[in-house]
Amino acid sequence: MTLALRQLQVHAGTRRLLGPLDLELAPGRCLGVVGESGSGKSLTALSLLGLLPGGLQASGEVLHDGQAIPLGARIAPAHAALRGRVLGWVPQDPLASLHPLRTVGAQLRETLHVHGRPDREARDLLARVHLTDPEAALKRFPHQFSGGQRQRIAIALALCSGPRYLVADEPTSALDARIAREVLDLLDALRREDGLGLMLISHDLPLVGAYADEVLVLRRGDVVERGATRAVFDAPVQDYTRELIEADAIAFVGGPSGPSFESVATPEELGPEGPPATAIPLLRGESLTMRYPRAPAPALDGVDIALHRGEGLALLGESGSGKSTLGRALLRLLRGAQGRVWLDGIDFTAQRGAALRALRGRIGVVFQDPYASLDPRMRVGDIVSEPLRIHGDGDATSRAAKARALLVAVGLDPAMAERWPHQFSGGQRQRIAIARALARDPDLLVCDEAVSALDAHHRRGILELLSSLKRERGLALLFVTHDLSAAAAVAERIAVLDAGRIVELGDTADVLGAPQHAHTRALVEARKLQRA
Repeated sequence: MTLALRQLQVHAGTRRLLGPLDLELAPGRCLGVVGESGSGKSLTALSLLGLLPGGLQASGEVLHDGQAIPLGARIAPAHAALRGRVLGWVPQDPLASLHPLRTVGAQLRETLHVHGRPDREARDLLARVHLTDPEAALKRFPHQFSGGQRQRIAIALALCSGPRYLVADEPTSALDARIAREVLDLLDALRREDGLGLMLISHDLPLVGAYADEVLVLRRGDVVERGATRAVFDAPVQDYTRELIEADAIAFVGGPSGPSFESVATPEELGPEGPPATAIPLLRGESLTMRYPRAPAPALDGVDIALHRGEGLALLGESGSGKSTLGRALLRLLRGAQGRVWLDGIDFTAQRGAALRALRGRIGVVFQDPYASLDPRMRVGDIVSEPLRIHGDGDATSRAAKARALLVAVGLDPAMAERWPHQFSGGQRQRIAIARALARDPDLLVCDEAVSALDAHHRRGILELLSSLKRERGLALLFVTHDLSAAAAVAERIAVLDAGRIVELGDTADVLGAPQHAHTRALVEARKLQRA
């Protein structure tokens, strides 16, 4: 028996946000729902689950076991009854959905009680989702687990009620390639073993294509394409679908011939260490070491690295590899970090007070989450010009003028300076964050997972912007990522980290095209996301 939505529409007042839309979930089958941010993917899931936020109204009907349940302003009891035994939900952010002050075991047992199942099944569920040492895991708190482990716990919670269908909303958006594949392999195994119907929601069409039987493509609330996965991939009808399919392709900076590094040297002159030895690095780290309290092993273990003007260097690795720690150590943002850092020949680690502030003024930083990195109480113009105000650059009039010019430089309307952060999309917010990072004309731009939270369309736009800024302004770009295709788009060189050490360093095309280290080869293989 299938579960279906018929003629679903979602409105905010008189404004249509989604639909009309039809879909079916069948036991043992996976339906992929894809599209960029704002396309209506999550609205579709929340409508099916009866969890639309206040202010939104759904129309249409849910069909289940021969019963037609109307959708309206208020959720019908028959619709609410579907949650649990019929429908299970795996949310996008497991850390936000788990209670931070209760153990995993307490949360699992509570959910089991609600559905009349015994406590002892809590351990079995954690074992079912392949969580290491489930007995010990029951006694731990959510923050003591990695992102992939928390996602497994969220899946275990969804299974507590013995559902017939699972709705997984962006379950891998914040995970590296290997962990994402493990989570999706788990969901796929549950689908096959239990005959579960699975709705897999994602902005990543290549990823969905590896697991879904059918694909539904949404754009701005409308269905633009649907069909069997293989048929959609082999012969997409819409340009938008082709764009999503191609979004994960590796396109090297400098074009198909390979990396270019025109501001320093030609590709032929570059080796694994970057520009010739005569070129003085803009940023250099020596013997960088960091051990967090109570950690069994160092997060960084004697790392040496150099970055030159006009160069893009990607720090690539899985979660926990040490790449973000290395980025923060190079910026002097970690207490307890050991080693030396030089910025343009100046000992960065020896600076204090005004001298340190002056050096930091030569560095722009773009953080991962464009929603969290912008002050919601400040207008965009004030956000962009804030570094100028902090460093005492110019007067209010000149700062406002430069903020507007920077918005233009990152592809935004200067009139947006008067708007607030909540009035922008994720991609627009990240452009605002980049504009702020460029305010003082830095020599170095550091991006820490700056595109991991973006859909394919906005991701491509930001990567193209970063590449052009690096080329036009001669910026050195330090790009921290777990995304191989993003690294290839902006970086001439890649440093691969594992367990706090650089295990491979070299030309981007060489590292990704012919990886020498086993860990790098595993990252490249994980990215392919091909079924056995």
